[in-house]
Amino acid sequence: MAEQEHAGVQRIIEAFARAKARGSCALMPFITAGYPDLATTERLLRELPAAGADLIEVGIPFSDPIADGPVIAESMHRALLAGATPHAVLDSIARARPAVPVLAMVSVSIVERIGTSEFLALCERSGVAGVIVPDAGPEFWPEARARAGEVATRLGVVELVAPSTPPARLARIVRDSRAFLYLLARAGVTGERADAPEVSARIAEIRALGDARIAVGFGISTAEHVQAVGKSADGAIVGSAIVRRMTSAIDAGNDAADAALDLVRSLRRP
Repeated sequence: MAEQEHAGVQRIIEAFARAKARGSCALMPFITAGYPDLATTERLLRELPAAGADLIEVGIPFSDPIADGPVIAESMHRALLAGATPHAVLDSIARARPAVPVLAMVSVSIVERIGTSEFLALCERSGVAGVIVPDAGPEFWPEARARAGEVATRLGVVELVAPSTPPARLARIVRDSRAFLYLLARAGVTGERADAPEVSARIAEIRALGDARIAVGFGISTAEHVQAVGKSADGAIVGSAIVRRMTSAIDAGNDAADAALDLVRSLRRP
């Protein structure tokens, strides 16, 4: 198959297009790789698409999560204790061969330790479609594109937009976005909230700068939240609610993957 036709960024674009064609925003569940073990991660990667996932965000465990709330931070701690290294996670993604695009969420320290070009090449060989580096500085991706060359063009490079992102940086992110940009619905750290985030004004501001696809995360945990966000955004990212449901299942002696799949199915219900 032609490499360019199946590039990660193109698979991401097509996933958003399929969701739009059926009249909904793209649903992107987040899972912590290796929690509670890599076998569970591989099962979820195989089965989440049938449960309703259009894309999957996979968090590569890191010892000092920057923006993650206590639920995800604890899951990463447990995954690290269970031996979930970056290379083991990427091997699991390669074995699972998920039917939808996978985005790797990873700390900049891991990327730089492996080497930016080498890490992106490893991701591409593992079947990862895109990369999110939440703690990267403003110049990281412009410099990474220059260093990594074509692999950074083929992968979906996803940058974060926070409520505090300065106008000049926002304009540059929108201009450079080829896959989608990740809009943080709220300041602070990840975690569940009772109310749906109000993002329509911020999304209108972003759309005035260009036609980038926009996926919203932080505080989205119910079908009602997904529907509310989907009125203006192209995608909804659900993380803490899934990880918390998995933890509750583990604590109760139940199957963590079943719990995650049940929740993702519920997010698709009207």
